[in-house]
Amino acid sequence: MADYLTFRSMIGIPVLIVFYYIGALVLPAVAWLAARWLSKRMGRLAELHRQGRAWLWSSLSGRQRLLVILLFVLMFLFMELIWRLMFEYLIAFMQMRDALRGG
Repeated sequence: MADYLTFRSMIGIPVLIVFYYIGALVLPAVAWLAARWLSKRMGRLAELHRQGRAWLWSSLSGRQRLLVILLFVLMFLFMELIWRLMFEYLIAFMQMRDALRGG
């Protein structure tokens, strides 16, 4: 415990792993719920958004709708991949530091 308090031993990698899972699993759900909550609170703006979305969706063909959904899924997966790569880089940096330090 004293090593952690004096910064002789780092807690970076376990903390990074916890933050990775929080960001990968919890943040998308929280963002979705926050967007729905804001939509309900905005009243007129939310109604305009619903009307615009309905108009756009009705003007798309079945194939175009499928492409929009696939694009959304691909963008979500790409964001998750970038999130993972960012944390892998940070963990590798911590491991290099430990290797160079000899511990």
